[in-house]
Amino acid sequence: MSLLLPIIYTAFISLGLPDSLLGSAWPEMCLQLEAPVSYAGIISMIISAGTILSSLSSDRVTRRLGAGRVTAISVALTASALFGFSLAPNFWVLCLIALPYGLGAGAVDAALNNYVALHYQAKHMSWLHCFWGLGASIGPYIMGACLTGGLGWQGGYRVISLLQAGLTAALLLTLPLWTRRPEQGGGQAPSQSPTLGLRELVRLPGAKAALTALICYQGTEQTAGLWAASYMVLVRGMNPERAASWAALVYLGITAGRFLSGFITLKLNDQKMVRLGLAVTVLGIVCLLLPLGSAALWTGLLLIGMGCAPIYPSLLHETPANFGPDLSQAVMGLQMACAYAGTLVLPPLFGLLAQNLSFHLYPAYLLAMAAGMFFSCRVLDRQPKFEV
Repeated sequence: MSLLLPIIYTAFISLGLPDSLLGSAWPEMCLQLEAPVSYAGIISMIISAGTILSSLSSDRVTRRLGAGRVTAISVALTASALFGFSLAPNFWVLCLIALPYGLGAGAVDAALNNYVALHYQAKHMSWLHCFWGLGASIGPYIMGACLTGGLGWQGGYRVISLLQAGLTAALLLTLPLWTRRPEQGGGQAPSQSPTLGLRELVRLPGAKAALTALICYQGTEQTAGLWAASYMVLVRGMNPERAASWAALVYLGITAGRFLSGFITLKLNDQKMVRLGLAVTVLGIVCLLLPLGSAALWTGLLLIGMGCAPIYPSLLHETPANFGPDLSQAVMGLQMACAYAGTLVLPPLFGLLAQNLSFHLYPAYLLAMAAGMFFSCRVLDRQPKFEV
């Protein structure tokens, strides 16, 4: 059974690899495809729409096919879409291919997270999401190497698609392992309970609080990363080059924090991990608010990332305990859909507020999102728990 866990870790790296490709390749892509720079946002929104749709349908699909087959099919779909990106002759073909790309990414994300939450300890959820960050960090380096090596952005997408194809083959070979109960986790296999609709899922005790917490989390993480450089340039007067490098501290904090969180989960349960993460996040935001110079600024960005690190994996890992193993896949899909919706809406919303009011609102906006997480998690913690 030890072979399955490395496959799942590799799958999480694979999840992260394509996520940062579009941003790193777009300056070259938009020139060759004669598309405006702003059109990258259209592709990103189509991908997000696909992930939301597939997340909402993940329960029915996973019940019918099983987590292993869903993961293999979704990775294969993503690999095909990435290869299709490399062949796209114009922007509109990219838009067409972006939908199956998003469908594949959303299905595998929901299926894998629920499988790990059911069958493995909390430390693995933290480390797996750390590996996602590793994949997201490696993707731009592969694209950069292809661009400088003369393979172009098309070569970058082909390399990642081949890596995804290799993972698909490994997943197909290890399908029998997914039907057995893993020995590491003490998880409880779900029974075949009736499938609930969206309205019924939202009405479950604690569901609204769990969904709100994940939406606010994505608003905090994505807004912090997306607008950090702009805040440092427009409010703190930093030069763009230095601001760009400092903005990476948020993601460095998330990756390093999730690695450390895996060890801390041996002592703290999911609820305490979320509280610890919230406390560190708020401390980081306070550092941004205090007029203490550059040291407080970079410390604040790093702490925000490290604070965010345990929150998302811990909220996902406690899904079976909050809603029961029978409903965890359905709730997980809904949670992933709401998380993607938060990514889609909340960072652009801050951009509109900043443009029309002031970029000085950056720390206050992050603090509001953290407050939303705090109160939602308090409500969720009061709900009765299931044994898993």
